[in-house]
Amino acid sequence: MRGFIPRFLADQRGATSLEYGLIAALVFLVALGAITAFADTGSGTFNAAMNGLTAAMRGR
Repeated sequence: MRGFIPRFLADQRGATSLEYGLIAALVFLVALGAITAFADTGSGTFNAAMNGLTAAMRGR
């Protein structure tokens, strides 16, 4: 048991996958924050474009 704990703490085999998982989670959180922050602006732009397209199709 005494030899197991130092070997366990020194083992680096799973560190890379854990780091990649943390990076992926951080990228996801940043993307989610950006989408949430710009959702109203994008929605307003989309609605304005659709209203213009609808008006053009009606001949106004």
